[in-house]
This record gives sequence, C-alpha cells and structure tokens, in this order.
Amino acid sequence: MAPEPTVAPMLAKAVPSVPDPDSVPGGLVYEPKWDGFRGIVAFDGEHVEIGSRGAKPLTRYFPELVEAFTRLLPEPCVLDGEIVVSAEASGGAKLDWEALTQRIHPAASRVELLARETPAMFVAFDLLELGGRSLVDEPFSVRRAALETLVEGLGHPIHITRITDDVDLARRWFTEFEGAGLDGVMAKPLAAPYSPGKRVMLKAKHRRTADVVAIGYRVHTSGSGVGSILLGLYDEDGQLRNVGGVSAFSDARRQQLVDELAPHVERDEAGAALTGETDRSRFASSKDVSFVRLRPELVMEVRYDQLEGLRFRHTVQFERWRPDREPHSCTFAQLDRPVAYDLADVLD
Repeated sequence: MAPEPTVAPMLAKAVPSVPDPDSVPGGLVYEPKWDGFRGIVAFDGEHVEIGSRGAKPLTRYFPELVEAFTRLLPEPCVLDGEIVVSAEASGGAKLDWEALTQRIHPAASRVELLARETPAMFVAFDLLELGGRSLVDEPFSVRRAALETLVEGLGHPIHITRITDDVDLARRWFTEFEGAGLDGVMAKPLAAPYSPGKRVMLKAKHRRTADVVAIGYRVHTSGSGVGSILLGLYDEDGQLRNVGGVSAFSDARRQQLVDELAPHVERDEAGAALTGETDRSRFASSKDVSFVRLRPELVMEVRYDQLEGLRFRHTVQFERWRPDREPHSCTFAQLDRPVAYDLADVLD
C-alpha cells in the first residue's frame, strides 16, 4: 500500500516586492517561484504517493514521476516541491501551464500517452522527513542542507530549486525568470520550522491572483453563450459565498463555455437546469439577475485588484482553470488585503 502524504503544505503570504533579508528575525533566503502543481511526495522505500496543496491525490496523473522517485530516491522521505512541464519556445525552454493542466485526465490511457508526450519534472524545495525522522521542527537552514544532500545529483526529472541570500540577485530573478514562465520570488525565513497550513513564507508575484469556485453562470445578453461566471469562496464557517464574477469572453469562447460547464450544471430530477438569482443592485433594478447554478466542483484562478467587504470590487479576469485544486481549499484566507492606511495621510 502506498504511503499517504499527511503533512499539509506550508503556505506563503503575498508581499508587494522582494523583501529585504533583515526584515525577518534570523534572515531570509530566496528562491524562484515555480508555476506548477504543488506536490507533497511521500516515499516509503517502495511506494510513492503524491498529494496536492488542496489534498487532491495526484499520483495517478504522473506515472513517470512515480517511476523516477521509486528508482532514484535513495531512502524513504517526504519532499515538498512543484510539479512542472516544460516546452520549447523562442529563446529556449519555458514552463508550459497548458500542457501541465492537460495531465489531469480521467482516462488511464490518456494519462499514459501524456506521460510520454509531455513528461513532467519535479522541482524540490523542502524536505519534511528523511529515513523515518521528521524534520518539520528543524529550521529551514537544516532542512535545506539535508535536501541538497539527498537530491543533488539524482538527475532529471528530479531537480532542486536554486537559492540565494543575495537580495539583489533575487530581485534580478524576479524580472529575468518571468521570461521562463516563473511567476515571482519566494522568501523563506532561515530559522523557521516547517509550519503546515500556515503562511510563514513570503511571495512576491507578478500579479495578484486568487483561486475561486465556479458556482453559476449567466447567459450572455445576446441570449446565446456564457456572459459571465459567478465565483465563490468558502468562509471560516465553511459557507460558500458569492464574491463576484468573471466575464469579457470572446464570442467563440462564450459558446465553448456552455459545453465545458454543462456536465457541472445542477439539475432537478427531471433533468432541467436549476437556476437562482443574485442580489439586485439598486442602481440597476431592472437588470436580469438570474443564473444557471453549477455544482461547486470547478476551480479557476482569477486576477483581481481589490476586495471590498466580501466581494471583489471590480469584475475580475479569468486566468486559467485549476484542476489540481479542491474547491474547499478556496477560502478568503488566500486573499491579499491592503494594510490599513489613514485617509488623512493620503489627503495631507
């Protein structure tokens, strides 16, 4: 029986820029921020299990990685890292998010084909257990040294992420590595233990994003296609709250979305689609607020600017689907909230 990753991944808090190394007691070190599927890899010496950030098992989707871990890892361990797929592009290889998302497929035959056509690699950046001994209470400096001893030299497709204590170099990475498909820089406290589920690390990203649940859609005003998709986030009580919508789809995309969303539409016993209504704005009292209800199964990543109360202030922009995320992992806690600032200081 394969081992189960029992450790929830440590998370990161968004910061507006790459922080200075002395901004955290004990200092910071920096890593590139990889744009892939977070993976917690548990290897017991014979079997491998890969868990995602949202606790969704990923093992069956990446048989080539399972084979590589089993063949290359010298002893039982639990690794934290990122599953990525690369593709050739002008100027060299870069991360290929679309190819990666295609790897999440229900058909075993398709999974095997894609494992050959678009093989993934694993970029390790933390070591949580080694030889049956937990390292989560050790400072990151100790975990990183042990990770280097374990992983360096194993060879493709298992890699170890670069690291530096030079903040100027990290800021160069932030700009330069975007061209390779990476999406920012991570800053990690050297003295910190591994804190499952807590936002101990810091991340400087090229954009502000959130993972949200698709909870319904409105038909376009033309009467054909999807005009907008309603979005939800789970609050502290586990309630799914409507937080806004995403729109601005092309004519062709609106029609495609009807077919993509059809399997997730809520239906009554007779098979008819269930509908609902959102709150009516007093500024547009005649507007149609009805929508087709979706089962809370699909997760998407969206770009947004600010949150006002429990809703996005403006219509957000669709970034990509996130098949690696579980809907219940999409909570308000992930959102970047501005630090309080006195309006008087703005007006002064």
